[in-house]
This record gives sequence, C-alpha cells and structure tokens, in this order.
Amino acid sequence: MSKYKTLFSPIILGQTQFRNRIFAAPIGLEYYPSSNLHPGDDFIAFYERKAQGGVATVCIGSAMADNSRGAVGPTIRLDDPTNFAPHFRLTQCISRHGAVADIELQHCGANAYHSKLGLGNEIYGACATTNALGMDIPEMPEEVILDTIEKFGDAAQTAKHCGYGMVTVHAGHGWLLNQFLGPQNNRKDRWGGNMENRARIVIEIAKNIKKKCGQGFPICIRISGSEIFEGGYDIDYGVEIAKHLDGHYDLINVSVGAHEEPTVFTNTHPSMFLEDGVNVKYAAEVKKAVKYSKIAAVGALAEPELMEEIIVSGQADVVMLCRQLMADPDTPFKAQTGREKEIHKCIRCFECFSGHFTKQSNCCAINPEIGFEREVKYADPIVRNRKRVLVVGGGVAGMQAALTAASRGHKVILCEKTGSLGGALRCELKVPFKQNLQKYLDQQAEAVKSSNIELHLNTEVTPDLAQNIKPDVIIAALGARPLVPNIPGLDNKNVLSAEYAYLHAEETGNKVIVLGGGLSGIELAIYLSGLGKKVSIMEMANSLNYSGNVVHAMAINNEIKRLGIEIILSTKAAAINAEGVVGEFVGDSFSPAPVCATIAKGMLVSVITEAKLETSAEIGSRQLYEADTVIYALGQVPRRVEANSLRNCAPLFFAIGDCVEPKNIYAANSTAFTIARDIGRY
Repeated sequence: MSKYKTLFSPIILGQTQFRNRIFAAPIGLEYYPSSNLHPGDDFIAFYERKAQGGVATVCIGSAMADNSRGAVGPTIRLDDPTNFAPHFRLTQCISRHGAVADIELQHCGANAYHSKLGLGNEIYGACATTNALGMDIPEMPEEVILDTIEKFGDAAQTAKHCGYGMVTVHAGHGWLLNQFLGPQNNRKDRWGGNMENRARIVIEIAKNIKKKCGQGFPICIRISGSEIFEGGYDIDYGVEIAKHLDGHYDLINVSVGAHEEPTVFTNTHPSMFLEDGVNVKYAAEVKKAVKYSKIAAVGALAEPELMEEIIVSGQADVVMLCRQLMADPDTPFKAQTGREKEIHKCIRCFECFSGHFTKQSNCCAINPEIGFEREVKYADPIVRNRKRVLVVGGGVAGMQAALTAASRGHKVILCEKTGSLGGALRCELKVPFKQNLQKYLDQQAEAVKSSNIELHLNTEVTPDLAQNIKPDVIIAALGARPLVPNIPGLDNKNVLSAEYAYLHAEETGNKVIVLGGGLSGIELAIYLSGLGKKVSIMEMANSLNYSGNVVHAMAINNEIKRLGIEIILSTKAAAINAEGVVGEFVGDSFSPAPVCATIAKGMLVSVITEAKLETSAEIGSRQLYEADTVIYALGQVPRRVEANSLRNCAPLFFAIGDCVEPKNIYAANSTAFTIARDIGRY
C-alpha cells in the first residue's frame, strides 16, 4: 500500500469513479493535429503516455466549442463528423490504461482573432472591447450567446459519444467565459452588470451539458481564482465566482492569471523563480467557500509529499499536473510504489513552451522521450551487435548517453575528469531557483552509479587511454570552457568568472556588474540580486539574449523589474579598473527594445528591456560604471580540440553536447539519447 493513502484514494465525480487524485491538467498541442484538425498518431501517443504513467484522467486541451467564432489557432475540432473516428481512437488509447479521457471545451471570445483573420468570421467579446491586437471587438448579441450555450452542449455530447468520460469548460485565463465572469463585464442586460448575470452563461452551459449528456456525466470548470495583474480581479472576487458556480460543476479547477497579460503568464504557468505549489493558496480559499463542488489545485506541483498534504489538509480534493507529466509521465506510479526518489522534477525552464511557440514542436529539456513517444514505444531499434562504449565526460549529455547505451545492453565505460558527475551546471548548486535542476543531476548521477556502467571519476581520457580501453564506440561529451575576453584589467582581483561567482557568491562585493546579457549572465544577476547585491548587466547588443525562450524571457523580465537590476545595453567593457568598468557605447538602438515578440495561442508576448545610456550618447563615448566586483559571463568555447583528439581511437566516434556547440539541456539530452539509442543497429 502506498504511504500516500489519500493521494491514491479514488474520488467520484458525477457518477464516475477516478482511480486517484492526480489529474493531468489540460494541455493543447495545436501543431500536432493533422490538416483536417483531428487527433493524429503523434498527438494520440503524447496523451496515451500520460495515461500509461498512472494519472486518473488525461485532459486534451484547447478543443474549440465554436470553431467558427471562438478559435485562436488550428486546434482539434468536435464539430466535424469526419473527426469522430480519430477521437474514438484517442479515448480508447487513454482509457485502456485505466484513466478517464477528458477534453477541454474552449471559446476565446474577444481574443479569437484566428476566427476573424483565418476564417473571416465576426468575433465577439462579453462586452465591447479592444483586444490584444488592437482590434475593436463588439459585444456578443444575445442570439449568439444562446447559440454559444448550445454549441458547448453539442460539443460535450459529441465528446461523450466519442468516449470522453468528462469534459472541462474553460472559463479562465481571459477567454470568453472569463470575459463574461470578470468585473469588466458591464453589460446592461441579463448577461452582465452583477455577479448573478455575469455567471449566467457559465451556469446555462453546465445545464445544457447535463441535459444533453446526463446528470451523472462529470463536468469540470477551469477558472482563474485571481487574475493577479494590475486592474484584474483578486481572490475575493474569484471566490464569489466559485460560489455562484458551486454545485453546477462537479469539479472546479482553480488556476490564476490571463494569457493576454505577459506579466502574469509565468504565474499561470509558474516559473523557476516561484515556490512549489505557488497557486495552491487560491484553490484553498475557494475550497473554504464552496459546499458541493470538488476543488482542484494546479501549478508547480511535483513532490508527492506536497500533493498528499494539499489533499489531507483540505486545501483541495484533486491535484493537477501539467509540465511535471512531461518531465516524468510516470510520476503517479513512481509515487504510488515508493519510488519517489526516481521522479524527475520539472525544472520549469520553459523549453516546452519555447518549442510550442517558436518551433511548433513538443519537447522537454530533461525527458528526450517527449515528442517521440511513438518512436520510443513502438520503434525501438533492434540491437544487432552489443558494443563496448566509452563515454568521455559526465555532464548532462554524457550521463544521458551512458544511461541510454547501458539500457540497450551495451558495455559502457564512463570517464569523468573531475571528482563528481553533473558537469558545469554543478556550479549552480546553491541557487534557490535551480534546485529542481540540481535534483535532476543528482538523480542522473545516482542512476549511473547504481547501474552496470563502469564509472571512473578523476579520470582524464587521453588518446592513449582511449586506445587501451579498446572501445567499439566513443561518445565525446567534454563540454565547453568559459570564454575569457581580452579586456584590459581582466586579471584584477575584483574580477571573477561566472562559474566562480556562482560557487563563491560570498566573495562578491555589494555592487556588481555582470558582463554579458545571455541567460548565464542574466540568471547569475538574478541570483546575486536575490542575495541583496546591487547588480547591473552590461551587454554589447541592443537587447538581452534569452536564447529564443520567450516564456522564460517573461519570467526573467519580471524578476529584473522586481529586483531592480540595471540593464546597460549597446555597451562593451573597454577596460576594468579598481573602481569598476569603463563602458564604451557601440551604437545601434539603446532605447527600450523588444527582446522577442510572438503571437501564439491568443497570447501576445512582448518582452521589453530598458537601456541605461541616455539618447545623447555618441558612438565611442565612454563612461565609468562603478562596481566592487566585475563578473564575466560571455559565453562558452566548445572543447572541440580535445574531442577531436579521440576521433581515431575507435571504429565509431560521436561528439555530443557543448563540445560540439554550446546550447541547452534539451539539445544535450536529445542528441545523447538518440545517438546512444542507435548504437548497435549497424
């Protein structure tokens, strides 16, 4: 029996019993459906993998209840009979693992610009407004409101017909029903002006679904317990919403925020800078106020102990996981069977969102299976020849390569130059917002040590040693070294490398300048600022470099503003002296500059960073920026020479990770997993 007795106890919603209290939160994959917007094979495999891991229900996100007026992009449809067969297949693949298939019914209202721009249809808001794209949106007429209520009911009925055992109505995050529920709904008719009228459409939708699907058919509703942005409603208002919906919906999923507000998007989807279970408090307040509906908490949940405590303490009846089930789809079964230490915690790096918004792909930094579920499950390459594999380097890529090769039955020797596994990321050991990353590195290291991998620490692999080992395959994962700039004064006592500063933050002064506006420099600045230092970032370019990760950029920008970190753009370090850095203005734009902008899922993401220099600065002009400590974080140089020295020491040679090109954890893991998995096919 699991020690998490409440977490793994069943719960009944409507007339359906769910096997435990861990639900997979709604997640939409707009780019996975095929051209006619039905669930394709990759789409199905992604959701089936969650069911296989032990959750009670798997929710398909972003299915439009009214595709003609409510769509924000090419999402799956429930209003096309030709799509029914793929939906049957999807629900069958979920339910055969013992989970209940759920689907989220959504209408984007004023933010459904795809319906207008892509389909040419009129779109409406709860009341007349201007949306995030600056489009003037008219108030939804009553006849359209009534039609919308019917379409939600029809979509639910179709979902039930296709095998879904529950539907979720999305009434949060700024979408249509949230637009009706919010205080900005000042309509003069029976659909707005006070809470009873504002909630009317949402209640009528519940009644319509129950009428068409049966009173015992469970319905969940997703609300924003608080919008948490300036001008949005607070938890007290959110509680009033829940009280009006109480009993009409079997489960109330209490989220926060609104997608159209970049300042709170990383609260809706908590960033690494926020504590575990950061949004549970909103669910707890709603739980106190309702009498009939069950309550679900969501947001930054990964630890089984915390999930159990949330339910035992009465803060919620159910916990919902989203990104955690990408980091480790087997989280429920691992917790249930006493294997908590093996659970890979989501590191909240937003690599998944970056892939979603900018690459239209599905991925996870620490789980290379994501996006390739079908391939991993059904097309594991046959190992025709067991190999002797030498992995050189015990960082992220090296550990993943060694573990994958060993799991395929190869004889693996892993050599690491230092006395510990984990690579360069170990320098961030003390950083509070990187603790899940450190836990991941610890887990990978422990997995290596407890496997049949032959591990040699404090071992530098030379060509002679490699030849003596006589490997069939060498995988070089030697990483990269910090770029040391040619700046006068770099050897001064007040200058540190980023790696040293992470490890010895106590040696930095009260006033710090970080040279380099890439992720390494920015996150170091946030860490030091959190310790009470006054920190500035100096960057030659006209904007900071977030490596294309637009959602992490929003989280970082919020932290920069909260901590008061000074940004100095279009400026290079001409020299360093005992008083600080002599900065030289190098031109280009130094006014507030958009770091990145993208439109995705109805969200306008725009991250702005303010420059330090005045507009009167001339190219070549210099200025002293005072600092007690100067830290350089100017990128990495791949160890290609060292890697290439091993190229002729085995019949097969592969270089992976940062020794090829410094990128990120996802790139390192993905390549390591794929290359190691293919060994022995030839």
